[in-house]
Amino acid sequence: MSDRTVTHASFVIERDYAAPPSRVFAAFADPAQKRRWFAEGEGWSIERFDVDFRIGGSEHSSFRYQGGPPISNDTTYQNIVPDRRIVSAYTMTIAGEPISASLATVELIPVGSGTRLVYTEQAAFLDGKDEVSTREAGSRELLESLAQELERTAVAG
Repeated sequence: MSDRTVTHASFVIERDYAAPPSRVFAAFADPAQKRRWFAEGEGWSIERFDVDFRIGGSEHSSFRYQGGPPISNDTTYQNIVPDRRIVSAYTMTIAGEPISASLATVELIPVGSGTRLVYTEQAAFLDGKDEVSTREAGSRELLESLAQELERTAVAG
């Protein structure tokens, strides 16, 4: 058996959206919207996406990228303040092997008619199977997908 290691790291991403906090919050709270920007995408196949968006509720997803090994994300919502804050704890696995455990905080701050989203993640990366630079890059991609979802729903609304 190889040595077991833990690397602790954190990062913060700030992103402005041309949508009010209520619309940004809805993109997290509404399962259909969240699935579109968080789980779907070119090259991804979704095997499971279940959301119970409430304090103490959970979100479970399982997906593959271009036919690769299964990746799972299991989240528990710790704190939710509508239109202002979401705090969740989540773990990720690849092919059933744990790669990380994280605490993630989303803050929604009104800025004019839009929103400044501040995303903070504090993570324990396990056994060298993931790292902070990869996770931060993936989080930035997700926040870009959120921007596209907000633009799409603004046109549809």
